[in-house]
Amino acid sequence: MTETTSDLPFHDRTDFEDADRGFVGALEPCVITDASGRVVWDNDAYGFLQGECPDTAHPSLWRQGQLVSRQGLYEVCEGIYQVRGLDLSNMTLVEGDEGVIVIDPLISAETASAALALYRTHRGERRVTAVVYTHAHVDHFGGVHGVLEGDVPILAPDGFMESAVSENVYAGVAMSRRAVYMYGAGLEKGPAGQIGCGLGMTNSTGTIGLVAPTVTIDRTGQEEVLDGVRIVFQVTPGTECPAEMNFYFPDRRALCMAENATRNLHNLVTLRGALVRDARIWSAYLDEAIDLFAADTDVAFASHHWPTWGGDRVADYLALQRDLYAYLHDQTLRLMNKGLNGAEAAEAMVMPPALEQAWHTHGYYGSVSHNVKAVYQRYLGWFDGNPARLWQHPPVEASVRYVECMGGADAVVATAQGYADRGDLRFAAELLDRVVFAQPDHALAKERLAGVYDLLAYGAENGTWRNFYLTGAHELRNGVGAESVSVGSPELLSALTVGQLFDAVAIRIDGPTAWDEDLTMDWRFTDLGETHRVTLRNGALTHRVVVDPTAPADLTLSLARPQMLGVLLGGNLDGIDTVGDEDVVARVVRVVELADRNFPIVTP
Repeated sequence: MTETTSDLPFHDRTDFEDADRGFVGALEPCVITDASGRVVWDNDAYGFLQGECPDTAHPSLWRQGQLVSRQGLYEVCEGIYQVRGLDLSNMTLVEGDEGVIVIDPLISAETASAALALYRTHRGERRVTAVVYTHAHVDHFGGVHGVLEGDVPILAPDGFMESAVSENVYAGVAMSRRAVYMYGAGLEKGPAGQIGCGLGMTNSTGTIGLVAPTVTIDRTGQEEVLDGVRIVFQVTPGTECPAEMNFYFPDRRALCMAENATRNLHNLVTLRGALVRDARIWSAYLDEAIDLFAADTDVAFASHHWPTWGGDRVADYLALQRDLYAYLHDQTLRLMNKGLNGAEAAEAMVMPPALEQAWHTHGYYGSVSHNVKAVYQRYLGWFDGNPARLWQHPPVEASVRYVECMGGADAVVATAQGYADRGDLRFAAELLDRVVFAQPDHALAKERLAGVYDLLAYGAENGTWRNFYLTGAHELRNGVGAESVSVGSPELLSALTVGQLFDAVAIRIDGPTAWDEDLTMDWRFTDLGETHRVTLRNGALTHRVVVDPTAPADLTLSLARPQMLGVLLGGNLDGIDTVGDEDVVARVVRVVELADRNFPIVTP
């Protein structure tokens, strides 16, 4: 978080020149709907950002919004184009001998289709000859059905499917609910509302799909030729995503940095939740990219934001990004080893002047504060070593006791207002949050807390912090509103392996309800030539591949892989051969818990 802006180089307009460079044409109007007419993307709603920064926004974040809200088709270099501003991420299109290669087909089929159509409006009806996923986050593969045309190679880094499942299925419900806060999906777009998230404007809300890759990139230096285009890959596992890759186009002297180098400080752990990323290895892979490609690169582009042109500028840009993650990692470890916990280290962290003066190192999406805490979490976990914090009460129980100790709810509200009046919004929020969790119906506490969240939002340079504060305020005043995006759609689930699907069911078993169940099922997949044995015992559903079953199962199903979802989602046995007790399926379905996608966050 940046406390002051007087020393920031607002006079430097280089980013605006680069963001506009190569402009070919815009989508007019930039409003995209699904088949039913529902709006899934509206970039025109951000037109207000071209005005002067109001008091309700941090000037640095406002500037970022002005840049990121630009939309249209842009030429990166000869034969490489980007569509920006039609979703959270960019779609890149590389022209080959026969057609066009699509890199990162956005989140939704509708936005991806519109992006491809915009490209074709200006560049002709080239067919899609290949698809490349730079990494396994949904904004880089979810719109694949909007561009896929027939059987073409789909490239992705090694571990892509495993990573996509872990982030979008296993913890998908919790992540998607928190993403409502992170991206401000339910907020009105405007100077006092949602003005983007730093990485992009927001996420589209159309149809998400997943088609498994057909070509795996598993080593640095691997070279592939797609539609006559040579591509040299650098695998970067454990950076911005567990499965990610950069790649270079030697015949065009162009470098794609995926999401490893963007125009902001990225997240080491996202506020929606994810595996903690390794800042040390992230920095090392950026250093490797400089060594491998920078000397022969004329332009570097990424899956978000705008490109950097010129060999010297590319090298300097990548070096600053490298130093950013290295500094955060190393200095956090230094502070940790002096005895500071995560919160203390975050407060003590001071960034070098050269990084503070570079716009692309600012915390519009990640932040220094929560990234330092992420490094601490990666190495030492949730416990800070103080035994007083080893076995604390959960929020409601602790809040009831705090409020009692401080003289009751009304007294705490009055005390909190004093802190707010003195400008200590952080502690005012902490006190008021205690009252809300102790007495959820205390109307004055909820309104005062919402007001404090408003003020914290208006001062935030980080777009996701702003969205969290404003969404929290909105829910305190109005209750849970915007629904989280369903990442467990049949289309997405159908792309999973058999084992991944069983895992997805296992994490939804209501353990206590299933304690007394003891059953086995054999699933014989006629199209795969495999038999999987599922066991439900002691509330745990486990599975394994069975080569030669020696013990009989309570129920054996003979089915094709596409029929699996119908059984798991609703117990549908139509067209499936069964041997044994068919009631076993109903017993399993009975203990599968339906997730609440809209659970409360700022109230108990």
